[in-house]
Parts: sequence; C-alpha cells; structure tokens
Amino acid sequence: MAAPPSKTSFGGGDTLKASPTTYGRAAPVDLDLRKVRYFVAVAELLHFGRAAEQLHIAQPVLSRQIRSLEKDLDTALFERDSHGVSLTAAGRQLLDDGRALLASANATRRRVQRSARGPHRLVVGFRAGVVITHTLRAYGAAHPGMEVKARRVEWDDQEQLILDGTVDLAYLRRPIREQGLTLLPLFTEARVAMLPADHRLAGKQDLVRADLDGETWLRYADPGSDDVPIRSIEEKFEAVASGAGITLVPVSVAEQYSRPDITYVPVTDAEPDEVILTWEAARRSPLIAAFVETAQVARGARG
Repeated sequence: MAAPPSKTSFGGGDTLKASPTTYGRAAPVDLDLRKVRYFVAVAELLHFGRAAEQLHIAQPVLSRQIRSLEKDLDTALFERDSHGVSLTAAGRQLLDDGRALLASANATRRRVQRSARGPHRLVVGFRAGVVITHTLRAYGAAHPGMEVKARRVEWDDQEQLILDGTVDLAYLRRPIREQGLTLLPLFTEARVAMLPADHRLAGKQDLVRADLDGETWLRYADPGSDDVPIRSIEEKFEAVASGAGITLVPVSVAEQYSRPDITYVPVTDAEPDEVILTWEAARRSPLIAAFVETAQVARGARG
C-alpha cells in the first residue's frame, strides 16, 4: 500500500517533507520551516547572539532549535570553535536552498490571502524608465474584472519581490539573479552618461567610453563595504549633481527624468540596457501566462 502524500503547511508549525539519508537508507523527516528561518538568521550573521536578538528569542532557545534541525537532517550545519561560527558545506547548501524555501512559503501565504480577499488581482513590477501603461491597459481590457496594479522595484529587491509574492511578475534590468526565475527578454535600449550640468563633457554631441576614462563611477549596483548603496533614480541625481561620480542610465530614464543640474550625453559604444519580463519559474498561473502573451504582443508593436 502506497504511503499517503506528505502535507505542507505554512502556519506557525510550518513543515515540509524531506528525505535525508541515515546510515545509507532514506528516512523521511519533517523539515520545520520555523527552524529553517532560525538557521538562515544564524547563517547570515554567523553569530548566535545577534541572530537571537534579531529573531526576538532567547539564545539558548535558538541554539536548541539549530541542534534539533541538525538532528532532523542528520548532518552538522555549523562549525563551532573558539574563533566563532562558520558554515559547513551542508550549511552553505541549506542557506542557498533555505532562502528560496522561505521565499516560496511566504509567496504562497501572500497569494492565498490575496485570493481570499478577491477579486482577481495582478501586481506588475517595473524598473525606473520602463513604461508599462499600454500593456496594463491592454491586459485590463482583455480581462474585465481583473485588478491590475503597478509597483516600481529597484535593483536590490527586484528578484526578491517576485520570489516572495509581493509582485506577480516584473520588468527588470540586468544584472539579474536568475535562480528560481523565468526570464523573457523584451527589448534593448541605448545608454547615456548622466553627468553634472557643469561637467567638462556636458554639451557634447556624443561620447565613447574612452572619453570617460579617469572619471569616478558610482557603484550603485555593487557598493563597497563603506559605501551607502544607491537604490533609486532620485538618489543617483543627488550623487551625480553633488560631484560624487557619474553613471550610465538607459535612454528611457533620460527621457522621463530631468533636472537642471543634470545632463545626459549619449555613449555610442556603451553596452545596451536590456529589459526583461520575469516571473517565478515554479509558478503556474493563467493570469501570468495571459499577461506574458499581452507583453509579447506589445513588444511586437514596439518593433
């Protein structure tokens, strides 16, 4: 007689069925998502005390939960010595998988709650400069009764907002962390240099990358340890106008955003920016499939 299917829940006692190998034989184990949350907190901070404070639980409780998780999985997740805490190979694997697992559980909870509230609703993310009005209107006209919302996303949360269910799909720009996502390239556009209005190259007809040698580039997508991350177009304006550095932006950004203390100059040999429609790979939704079809028609109209 076949064993009954395992159950998955996403409440306080969240569990998923796992099958680690014990002494060479597979033994089913309930993987507790609460313990996984605790593990991820410790793994990211590599400090039990700070993780316990972040989780608002006592450190001895946290330590017991981690030991219980290691017992469930029949493997050590952390190396503990007088120098501190580090991840084992198994711990590094669980950190990668655990983040995705927790995001999926949160996304499921959010979609179920949204569905219970009704009516059908689709939330579409977009990066600055990407105009999605025509596609939203076309989708809404083809699906009367659907509530379609737009939400701007930034480079540092664009993937997470899809994976945790905050947005259903989104128009993103590279670089993109692709794990767990489906990507549909839509179009490319040229990039221009964003410069202070009094910059030595302001007013030029166009530039090549070599003209910008020696300039300080804003590292908004890969900040150093002492840098304050630049997230939004408004923050880029402030940084460039103050003389902190320069950056390249898509031409659509230059067309939509302007300030008297900022100027844009085309850079003819800059790598084009790519706009990509993205959604969770494991999700099977007719609403998303219909929107993707609408977006592809809009791409064809764009040429």
